[in-house]
Amino acid sequence: MTKSRTIYLVDDDEAIRKSAGFMLRTSGFTVHAYGSGSEFLKTASTLETGCVLLDVRMPGLDGLQVQAALRARGIAMPVVVLTGHGDVAIAVQAMKAGAIDFIEKPFEKAVLLDAITRGFCRINDADSKAVEEANAQVRLALLTPREREILDGLAQGYPNKTIAYDLGISSRTVEVHRASLMQKLSAHSLSDVLRIAFAAGVGRQTAG
Repeated sequence: MTKSRTIYLVDDDEAIRKSAGFMLRTSGFTVHAYGSGSEFLKTASTLETGCVLLDVRMPGLDGLQVQAALRARGIAMPVVVLTGHGDVAIAVQAMKAGAIDFIEKPFEKAVLLDAITRGFCRINDADSKAVEEANAQVRLALLTPREREILDGLAQGYPNKTIAYDLGISSRTVEVHRASLMQKLSAHSLSDVLRIAFAAGVGRQTAG
């Protein structure tokens, strides 16, 4: 079976559509670009399965609304969220709703391609999500109780100062624990931390 190499780039910024589209095409992907969420949703149900690059802040339907609409229609394409600075709390919501990753603009080619690769792995390997969850659980077992508390705060989209206030510790102490947990999780960025946390079920609603 031929593996999908199709990317759906949804961003209202024409410069991003052109630059990212060119980079992805030269990397061997077929790219379809859309200037709005509503434009993409008009044909989403008829499209070949691919990976969706979805901007968070757009006029009309924002990224979270587009993501919710895809889920409501049973369209299970992997989503990578593109964000500007200051949109981390929104990106956290997107990842809780199932996004593969979030990437802050301006993004590096290698970072974007890595996220896309994980997206396509999700399409081509039905067991990949279970493997990812198991690996994440193993990593989280390395954390101390305090590091888990810090991780829980990050998974809520809270900045260090808020986490420090909630736990009754200093911001510097939060920074120390945050650096330690990132090392234990082999995480290089906040998005890595959140991806591992959500894969392991951190922040997941539990019954009772």
